[in-house]
Amino acid sequence: MKKQKWFVRGDADGFVGLFVDNLLQLLLVAVLCPLVCGLPEELILTRILPAAAVSVVFGNFFYAWQGRRLAARTGRDDVTALPYGINTVSLIAFVFLVMGPVWRETGNATTAWQAGVFACLVSGVIELAAAFFVDPVRRHLPRAALLSTLAGIAVTFIAMGFAFQIFASPLVALVPMLLIVLAYAGRFKLPLGLPAGLVAILFGVGVAWILRWCGWFSFSSGGGAFLPGPHWPLPDAGGFWAFLTEGKGWQYMNVIFPMALFNVVGSLQSLESAEAAGDRYETRPSLAANGVGGILAGLFGSPFPTTIYIGHPGWKAMGARTGYSALNGAVIFALSVAGAVPLVLRVVPIEAALGILIWIGVVMMSQAYQETPKEHAVAVSVGLVPSLGAWAFLLVETTLRVAGKTVGEALPGFGNDLYINGVIALNQGFLLSSMLLSAMVAFAVDRRLVAAGWCAMVSAGLSFVGLLHAWDLQAGNVVGKYGWNAAPQFAVAYFVMGCALFGLGFWRGRRAA
Repeated sequence: MKKQKWFVRGDADGFVGLFVDNLLQLLLVAVLCPLVCGLPEELILTRILPAAAVSVVFGNFFYAWQGRRLAARTGRDDVTALPYGINTVSLIAFVFLVMGPVWRETGNATTAWQAGVFACLVSGVIELAAAFFVDPVRRHLPRAALLSTLAGIAVTFIAMGFAFQIFASPLVALVPMLLIVLAYAGRFKLPLGLPAGLVAILFGVGVAWILRWCGWFSFSSGGGAFLPGPHWPLPDAGGFWAFLTEGKGWQYMNVIFPMALFNVVGSLQSLESAEAAGDRYETRPSLAANGVGGILAGLFGSPFPTTIYIGHPGWKAMGARTGYSALNGAVIFALSVAGAVPLVLRVVPIEAALGILIWIGVVMMSQAYQETPKEHAVAVSVGLVPSLGAWAFLLVETTLRVAGKTVGEALPGFGNDLYINGVIALNQGFLLSSMLLSAMVAFAVDRRLVAAGWCAMVSAGLSFVGLLHAWDLQAGNVVGKYGWNAAPQFAVAYFVMGCALFGLGFWRGRRAA
């Protein structure tokens, strides 16, 4: 067996991609927390970012070790570690739906921070517990059901979202993006064997600085205050026990529980995606490490859980193995402890590095069709619909916010120009509905009508309790609606479909007999 190398050439590209992804999350923390939650920059730079770095370095080192262990067990030298970092979806949800409301209600930034830490810890515990029960889901669901959801997220929230930013700054961002996509898709090498991703980003940074000196470009990434470290992370659960014992935190379980479920299902899909690319990782330890990472983040004072990232095939296609993961963890930890994140954001324009994320989104979209049976392509396509609806709602909500309106204020004006109620319904629980709709179609294609009926019945149950399609307006904003009979029309529709599928399945079985 060949001796494993700690670092190969493809790890350089892999590191750049994963580092940029993690850096974007740190930027979101630095920008959103003061604006939405009232958190002071000192708290963010000296407590929250170092705490988040603890979970990042733990997960990156674990998944690098896991990848090396898989390589040693299989005798392969092409194993790619699972990518890992701060969970974007949970970050946004906890900022806007937990910490923001607490700050507006109390006017106390410390209380808002404590609420976020509570949410992070509880989410991590739920994910850790789920690791011991969800493996049958991965075994029995069609691959199309697990990959189509990732494809939908990849083409909308990743590829299209960042494509807008790239085409808004073409001189800085377009050439790097095209170089990355063409080099990786065409699998050609640059002179001297230089990594395409690194060359592309350096080119973009150089152009950005030249344009900046000429007064034609300003970095949109900002940077914030610089508080030089070291800021060593120290255990501090941020008032977790007060929120637990006094019951203040439980009012946010309607956000925390669905987000934890979202993370578990998303991680399952990422594991399935990695297996489709050739690297099969065990479900239980992979998800357990995910949960432990979230718990560590909360114990050290970060409100933001970490997770396995989608996009493993993209990193594998770059030639990354396991070294990229460990290096990313070490660099993110060093930057966070040193308080240097604002300095990095002042030097490297984010626009120059977004091409790697476009590539990852494109690869994920392609994989959903390439790594499923040909006849299941229709199931993959159906599974894209909820993600497209969720993305459409994000665009609508963003547009209204910029215009100074809430969704509730604008709702009556849409009429038949845009069936906004349907867009919102698709948005609520879109990850689960994408998976279940895709599975339903895949089972139907395989003539497994009873199994398709069970997917419909599960959808009915989830709609009834509010995990699918249920929503309400609070202060003009769309929020999840949880409880009995939360989305009765959807529950009835799915129930009727389930009964019809059961009937057809039993009828076909009797005819076959």
